[in-house]
Amino acid sequence: MRIIDMSALNVLIVDSNQYMLKIVRAMLRGFSISNIREANDGAVALEELNTHLIDLVIVDYALETLNGVELVELLRGAEDSPNRFVPVIMLSAYTEKWRIETARDAGISEFLRKPLCAKDLYIRIVETIEHPRKFIRTNRYFGPDRRRHKLANYSGEERRTETQEDLTNNANDLVDELFG
Repeated sequence: MRIIDMSALNVLIVDSNQYMLKIVRAMLRGFSISNIREANDGAVALEELNTHLIDLVIVDYALETLNGVELVELLRGAEDSPNRFVPVIMLSAYTEKWRIETARDAGISEFLRKPLCAKDLYIRIVETIEHPRKFIRTNRYFGPDRRRHKLANYSGEERRTETQEDLTNNANDLVDELFG
């Protein structure tokens, strides 16, 4: 497993369960992340996002006031959103396919099921940092590209036009821009 320095990350954890907040906070501190903010519902999370620079949001699906999906929809969809591009990792004990698809369609970056283990959270954070998904806009969606691979037989109106070579060149350009 690749080890990266996460000490500079500013993370917001959103969960209505105080016990889960403690668990996730302890895991993040184990990854050397010390800039951790917490919110116990979606409305408080929006306030945190409006007043603090946040690099990563870890949000529970089942929240009070605004649930996790509603929070992500507001974060991605509102033109006055404080950070429409912030990566969002959703946690949930509810893992029915329709819930995961609903979260994906709201604009999450990654999804993790509860109970949660530190290794899985670490892997998702590293994946989110090292391989951020390109953001896309369609008539009905704004957020990270939901497709993990290209389907050769897809012929819908929003079909990708990029070739693998284009994707590789775009990735190389991004690496050069960030590290060159």
